[in-house]
Amino acid sequence: MPFPRITTRLDQLAGQPCIRGLRIPVSLVVGLVAQKMTSGEILEAYPDLEEDDIREALLYAAELARITRPIDAGH
Repeated sequence: MPFPRITTRLDQLAGQPCIRGLRIPVSLVVGLVAQKMTSGEILEAYPDLEEDDIREALLYAAELARITRPIDAGH
């Protein structure tokens, strides 16, 4: 699945996946959703973002969870 809104550059935030070349990491957006911020609240806090950026960040995180080996949860 392609993610055209997700960019990774070694010279930007140490290569963290970001939204559209902005210095807004995917992890930040996903974390805000996890903290129960609404899309409207996120867009207000980060005016450079668009609704589709939030959706694609979540899809990207879901894809990473699908292809990544489980983290040992201490069991």
